[in-house]
Amino acid sequence: MYRRNFLFSSAAALGSTGALAGFAFAQEPGAPAAPDQPAPETPDEAQPEPAPKPFDFEDVADIAKDYASRDYTQPISQLTGSFGNLNYDQYRAIRFRRDRDPWHANRLFSLDLLPPGSIFYEPIEINMVVDGVATKVAFTPRLFEFDPSQFPDGGDMETVGNMGFSGFRLRTPLNRPDVMDEFAVFQGASYFRAVSRGTLYGLSARGLAIGTGSPEGEEFPLFRAFWIHEPGPQDRTVKINALLDSKSITGAFEFILAPGAETVITTRVALFPRRDMTNVGIAPLTSMYWFGPADRRRIDDYRPAVHDNDGLQMLTGAETRLWRVLSGPPTLQASAFMDNDPLGFGLAQRSRSFEDYQDAEARYDLRPSAWIAPQGRWGKGSVTLIEIPVENEFNDNIVTFWQSSDKLLKGQRKDYSYVLTFAPQIPDSAPISRVLETMSGRAINNADARTYIVDFDLSVFGSEDPAAQIRASAGRIGHNYLIRMPQEGRLRLSFEYFPENAKVADLSAVLNGPEGPLSETWIARWARE
Repeated sequence: MYRRNFLFSSAAALGSTGALAGFAFAQEPGAPAAPDQPAPETPDEAQPEPAPKPFDFEDVADIAKDYASRDYTQPISQLTGSFGNLNYDQYRAIRFRRDRDPWHANRLFSLDLLPPGSIFYEPIEINMVVDGVATKVAFTPRLFEFDPSQFPDGGDMETVGNMGFSGFRLRTPLNRPDVMDEFAVFQGASYFRAVSRGTLYGLSARGLAIGTGSPEGEEFPLFRAFWIHEPGPQDRTVKINALLDSKSITGAFEFILAPGAETVITTRVALFPRRDMTNVGIAPLTSMYWFGPADRRRIDDYRPAVHDNDGLQMLTGAETRLWRVLSGPPTLQASAFMDNDPLGFGLAQRSRSFEDYQDAEARYDLRPSAWIAPQGRWGKGSVTLIEIPVENEFNDNIVTFWQSSDKLLKGQRKDYSYVLTFAPQIPDSAPISRVLETMSGRAINNADARTYIVDFDLSVFGSEDPAAQIRASAGRIGHNYLIRMPQEGRLRLSFEYFPENAKVADLSAVLNGPEGPLSETWIARWARE
């Protein structure tokens, strides 16, 4: 959580009121008739009450559309009592009481509501949907227990005021049948994270990215309300609806979460802009990259690498596979990969060995990858990558998303659907050689040149070596050759890059056979310091 504080703190300036004005929740079955509906005069005239319409995605879309027609208001709670002026340790010492779990009888899923306080001071409304009927969960400090090491008085159970929640987390027997492991958490702006079996929390997904990396600064939308559908005793998924709101846009979201060896989140989005927009990032992912074997020349650290993910993987609409190795740049870098109807993109952690990191606490070797698979036709646009300079591992500095070439227009609804998968490796089994590792260092005979080493998976190649095609957008390439390393299962490509007068350059390499590419296309960004 430490390294995400700067994002959450920035988002704290954006918000809204705690109540969802103008929307009537579905009434419980058998509720009294509304005032403008007269009761039947005699029993003979009585008609069976129709079952209430189940609350679902289009109900949230109606709310989002209504919100988009109004001026934006900021959601800030007045945190009082045991929730006011909390430091990090105090906030961590407030825990949801397990005996208040609304799903306590369910053997497959468990739900924790998260308290307000510290950097979380936007009031988030939580609603439970049971048998299609939505009911708001009233905030009370009695839902939480306060660790006496931080709260010697046991916490103020009489704290007054509807401060709202800060989010929630979901649990399931993910790794062991007798342990309810946390597998997803929604908390802070429009951020959420998930893990699959055998992985630890790393990168985050977001509802939207607005103005990321732009000179005008970023706008952080907020999930201001959730509707969490209670799973049945045999259900293997959890459905969540969410209302997103910000100064520029509102949105309705649906997430259907299926945890397991791969945790799959099927996602629907309906967007309602408050203004014409060209800077909206769809299906954004946010991660951390400090350094790796390709760019550690400025780093004095005992570890070989420190990152949650080491590359951006893409499958274009033309079924071309790209691997853009991440970097810790000296200045902010933005890259856009133009495409039409993309088939997938995501941030991967390909280095999975402990020896790659030597960090027994952070365990970067166990961080998940995440893959966005668009559903339907997304049209023309670009997969955008933003890389922000950092000096440590405590700040997220990598953002990727889809940006459409078309404007989002005020008053016009725009829908997207996609499948988001969290897993150790990105789910793509195509028989093509993938990049295993990228290394770089100063060239031996030229202080201004760089030597690049790119290791490909050897297993897909026959006895004949492929032809290496290497390009640079500026400067020139020299001294390239291939080496087979059968014991390591690698085919090593080595070359030197001479920047000459270039300040920034994109490098690329692909291994070709007689009938076309045998490998994905490796891409790297070089920037002069």
